[in-house]
Amino acid sequence: MTQISMNNPILTFINVFTVEPENQNRLVELLTSATDVSVRYAKGFISSSLHRSLDGTKVTMYAQWRSEEEYNAMRSDPKPLPYLQEALKIAKFEPGMYEVVRTFEPAVE
Repeated sequence: MTQISMNNPILTFINVFTVEPENQNRLVELLTSATDVSVRYAKGFISSSLHRSLDGTKVTMYAQWRSEEEYNAMRSDPKPLPYLQEALKIAKFEPGMYEVVRTFEPAVE
């Protein structure tokens, strides 16, 4: 389950894919397949969530890992590679590695 906390040393990836609207659903399918066949079974994987933009031009994956080392170990698994290679044929990929620095909750009135 997704965990967002300043007190938890979780590595967060926010990966943005830019895509033509006619390819958005296919990209979601490819990223889902890559996650289902391999990524979700990797040591250190916590969670991931896929988001699609309402205008059809972006897909964003929010993923959490226990460590960069475990994430890098997962990347050596060849099982998700065909899905990711096809995804990169139809989308531009902008990766980002983050840590939580602040969280906010609704103000109590």
